Amino acid sequence: MTRECSALLPGVCAALAEPRLPGLDDTCLEKLLDWFRSLTWFDPTVELVQDNPCLTELLTSVLALPDPSPSILSFTLQLAGILASSQTRFQHLQQEELLGRLFGREGPRGSAAWEEASVRSAWVKGVHSMVQHQPALHFLCSSGGMDVIFALQGDPSLFVASAASQLLVHMLTFSLEAETPKALSTKDYEWPACAQMIVKHIEESLQSSSASHVEQSLKLLSSLFGSSFGSCYAAWTEVLWLAVAQQIESFLLEEPVEAQPVLANLLLNVARSPVFCGTESSFWALVTSALEHLTPVQAGPLAVGLLKLCKCPQDVRIQALTVLLQPMDCILRAASQPLEYAGLLDESVSDPVTVESLLSSKMSCAGLLCQSLAHLEKLLSLKHVRVDLPCVSLLHSLMTILQFCNGFLSPTSPLGSTISRNLINCFRVQKSALDVLAALSERKDCDTLIGSLLDVLLAYLQSPNTSPTVLKKTFQATSKWLVHLQELSCSNSQWQQTEKILEDVFLVLQKRLCSPCWEVRDSSLEFLTAMVKCLRDQKEFRQCLLSSEVLRLTENLLEDPESYVRASAVTAVGHLALITYFAPESPVLGNQYNKENTVAKLQEILSTDSEGFPRRAVISIFTTWLREGCTGQLEDTEQFVSRVIQTVERDLDWEVRLGGLELVEAFCSQTICQLSQCPYAPVCSAVTSATPQKELLQVFCRAKLFGFLFRSLCDCDKPVGQRACDVLIGLRGHFYPMSTLENPQEIEDSPAGRCIAWLQRTLRQGSLAQNFPTDGADGVDFQDPESMMLALGAVDLLELHDELNKSSDHVEESPQSLLQDIIATVGTIEDNEVDCY
Repeated sequence: MTRECSALLPGVCAALAEPRLPGLDDTCLEKLLDWFRSLTWFDPTVELVQDNPCLTELLTSVLALPDPSPSILSFTLQLAGILASSQTRFQHLQQEELLGRLFGREGPRGSAAWEEASVRSAWVKGVHSMVQHQPALHFLCSSGGMDVIFALQGDPSLFVASAASQLLVHMLTFSLEAETPKALSTKDYEWPACAQMIVKHIEESLQSSSASHVEQSLKLLSSLFGSSFGSCYAAWTEVLWLAVAQQIESFLLEEPVEAQPVLANLLLNVARSPVFCGTESSFWALVTSALEHLTPVQAGPLAVGLLKLCKCPQDVRIQALTVLLQPMDCILRAASQPLEYAGLLDESVSDPVTVESLLSSKMSCAGLLCQSLAHLEKLLSLKHVRVDLPCVSLLHSLMTILQFCNGFLSPTSPLGSTISRNLINCFRVQKSALDVLAALSERKDCDTLIGSLLDVLLAYLQSPNTSPTVLKKTFQATSKWLVHLQELSCSNSQWQQTEKILEDVFLVLQKRLCSPCWEVRDSSLEFLTAMVKCLRDQKEFRQCLLSSEVLRLTENLLEDPESYVRASAVTAVGHLALITYFAPESPVLGNQYNKENTVAKLQEILSTDSEGFPRRAVISIFTTWLREGCTGQLEDTEQFVSRVIQTVERDLDWEVRLGGLELVEAFCSQTICQLSQCPYAPVCSAVTSATPQKELLQVFCRAKLFGFLFRSLCDCDKPVGQRACDVLIGLRGHFYPMSTLENPQEIEDSPAGRCIAWLQRTLRQGSLAQNFPTDGADGVDFQDPESMMLALGAVDLLELHDELNKSSDHVEESPQSLLQDIIATVGTIEDNEVDCY
C-alpha cells in the first residue's frame, strides 16, 4: 500500500462506519473490495491490519451499529473474509474477537439484517474468501457455520444458493489438500473432519423424503464431480461415487424419474472424471440405464455429451447416438408407407412409443425436434466423431421435416398426418433443420440426394410463405450445397444439372432482390456475395450470373432506403466487380466505363451516405480490391488511396477511419513488395538496396499517408490511434534497423529537426488534431520525404504505443483516486441534505 493510500484509509474507514453515511454507490464498495483482494493476494503477512488499525476499527464500529445498512454490512462481511484469508491475519482478527461476531453464532445470521439476500450472499462470499487455510475450516466446523451453509443451499435467492454450493465444493476440495496421499479401498478410508460433514450431509439428503433436499445434493454432487475434485482426487472421487451410486441408480428406476436434468448433468460430469476410464466399470452400466430411463428430452444432453468424450465405450457411444436419432427415425417411419423405408435405426434405446407420443403432441413436438437437431448440429461440427453417422438417412429425414413444415408432403399414416399438422409453418424447427442441413454439406456421402435436396431448398426460396428469418437460413444452406455441387460437377462432369440448378437459383434471386421486405433484400445480397466468393472461378456460375438481371438489380440497391441493404449491396457490388470489371478478360461490355462508374458510385457513398454501415462497407471493399491487386498500376493506386483517405479522415464514424488505416496498411505492404521485387511475402522485412528509401517515401508522401497517420495518433477513439501507431511502427521497421534510430537531441538544430521536436511534444499532449498545421506552414511538412524520414526515426512511437494501450481509466481508477472519491462523496452529506429537493 502506498503512503498516500495509507494516509487516506483512516478517513475512508471512519466515513464507512458513519451511521448517517449517504448512499454510496455499490460500485465504489466493490472496487474497494477488489483493491483489498489484490493487496492481500500479494502480501499474506499480518502487517496490513497491524499497520492500518483503522481496518479492525471499521469492523468493530459496524458491528456496534444498532441497524447498519445492508450495503455496509455486506461490505464489512466481505472485507473481513478477505482480511482473514491468510492464517496470520485470521489469528489477529480472532484475538480481536471479531470473526465470531461476523461469521459465528453471535453474527448477523440471527438478526433482521439476515432477511436481506445481499447480506446472506456477502456472508457466503466472506467465508469463501476466508477458507484458504485449515484454522478457518476448524472455525467454521466448530461455530455452526456448516449448518448455515447447508441451509443456504436451498435459499430462495438463486445467487445465494449457487454461492453456497460453490463454497461447499471449495471446502471439500480444500480439506483434502492437506491430506497425504495414501492407498484407499472401499473399506479402509477416513474423510477429513470437514469433508466428512459434507459427505454425510450429501448421503442423508439423498435419502431424504424432501424432493428439494434430494435435488440440492444432486446439484452439489454434480458441481463436485465437475470441479477440480473430480479430476485431481481420483481415489476420493471413486470413494464418494461408490457411496452414492446405489442411491443414484434407485432414482433412475423410479417412475417417473425425479430431478431428470440434474441426474443427466451429474452422470456427464462423473463420466468426464479420469477415474472411470475402464470400459468394464459398473458406472457405464448406470449410464446405459440412464439413457433408457430418462425421457428423450432429458437424455439428449447426456447423449451428446457422451459422444464428445474420447474414453466413452463404443457400445455406450452407439446407444447415445441412437437416443439422438430416435426422433429423426420416427419422422421417417411416419412419412413412409409400410416397408417403403426402414427408417434410421434397427432398434431403439427407449420405447419408440414415448417419442411418438411427444411428436404427436402440439406442445412437445417442436421442442423435442429442435433439441435433437441442435445436438446433431453440435455433433456434425466436431472434427472427429467416433461413431458412424447415417448421413444419407439423416438427410432424408431432414428433407421430410422441411416438407412437413411447408405443407409440401402429405403423409398417409395417422402419425405422419398428426406430426405434419404440428409442424406446419413452425419457424423454429425450420431454422434448426436448415442449420443441420448446412452442416451436412461438409460430408462426402450425401451425393445421391443432392438433386432432391436442392429441390426442397428451391421450394423454400420460391415460396411466399417462407419467413425472412427462415429464408436467410435457406440461403445459407443453399450456398453451402451449391459449393458442394460444384465440387461434384468438376469430378463427375455433371455440367447440365449444375447449370439448370444455377439458372433456377438466379431466377429466385432476381425475385427476392425486389422484395418489399428489407430483410429479404438484405439476405438475398448476402447470399449473392457468399456465392461470388466461393464460385467466381466457375465458368457455369459466371455465365448464369451475367445472363440474369442480378447485376442490374444489385447496383440499383446501392440507393435502397434501408442502410443495411445499401451496405450489403456495396459488398455484393464490390465482389461482383472482381468478376465483371477487374477480371483479366472481363465479359461485360463497356467494361472501362462501367468500372469507373462503379468506383465513382462507391466513392460517392463513402463521402455522402448519411449512415455508417454503407460507408464501412465501401472502405472494406476498397481494401479488398487493393489486396486483390485490382486498382491498376502503382501511380493509379497511389491516386486512388490518396482520394480515399482524404475522404475517410473527415468521417465521423471511427470504424470508417479505422478501415482507412487498414487500407493504408495494405497499400504500404503492397508498395514495399512491388518496389522491393518481393513477390512471395505480403510484407517484406527490409527495404533492399534495389529500392531506394527515397522512392518509397516519395510514393507515401504523394499519397498523403503520413498526415493521415500522424493525425490518427490523436484520434478521440482509441482503436484508431492504436492502429495508426502500429502502422507507423511497421513503416519505421522498414526504413530503420533498430540500431540506427535518430537521436532527437542531435537533429533539433535543423529547421526540420525543430519541427519534429514540436511533433513529438504535441503527440505527447495528445492534441495534434487541434494544433495540426495545414500545408506544412509553420510546422511539419508531412509531404516532405526528408522530414518524414526524420519523424519515423526520432518520434518515440513505442512510448506512444504504451500510452495508447493503457486503460483510459488508469489514472481515474487508481486506489488513491478511489479513496479520494469516497471521502469527497461522504464530505457532501450536508449539501446533499440541503439540495435533495
